[in-house]
Amino acid sequence: MSEAEKLARLFLEGNHAEALRFIKQQPDQNRMVLFRDLFTPAMYMIGDLWENNEISVADEHLATGVCDFVLSRLFQVSADESTHKKKAMFLCLQGEQHYLGIKMINSLFDEKGWETKYYGASLPLEYALKSALQWKPEVIGLSVSIVYNLPVLKNYVRALAALPNKPDILVGGRLTEKYDLEPYVNKQGIIIKNLKQVEKWLDEYTEERINAYK
Repeated sequence: MSEAEKLARLFLEGNHAEALRFIKQQPDQNRMVLFRDLFTPAMYMIGDLWENNEISVADEHLATGVCDFVLSRLFQVSADESTHKKKAMFLCLQGEQHYLGIKMINSLFDEKGWETKYYGASLPLEYALKSALQWKPEVIGLSVSIVYNLPVLKNYVRALAALPNKPDILVGGRLTEKYDLEPYVNKQGIIIKNLKQVEKWLDEYTEERINAYK
């Protein structure tokens, strides 16, 4: 049994303490490594079990709750409110309840020194727009995992990209590896297929900012 399978089993058992202990015992505590090699494959396994009717909706919800608990305990948002930080906000489209992926991305931005706001599941566009207008983030991350929400994605990207401060719109979620989302993003957003691409984008963004001030 792989380490990711062991973690998935702990999530499904609802074992908060053991799941947290299991992660803390991993030899590599790098946030990116844990997300890529353990959390993401574990939750994908659980998603596959649910899709194949091998576990119930209640089982899937229990596992999600345990995963959320472990993520929150391990990676708390930085208390540093420096005004020099770049800002990024993250949310799921209205009707989207699968929020763990976007929560991990939020955590990676926080680790890189960004000030972040995480809005979780199912945030209506009107509230996303209101928050973005007030806070003026440089980046807005969106998560989509349901096929029938693709037209909704198009509306979110178009509206958020048109904000006065012109934020970069990042689009992630399970659909990014299964479907061509370009028609829904229409060159107004950046499709992010996995956590490695998030890290690459962050590094390139930082490099561009450094070069701009030289």
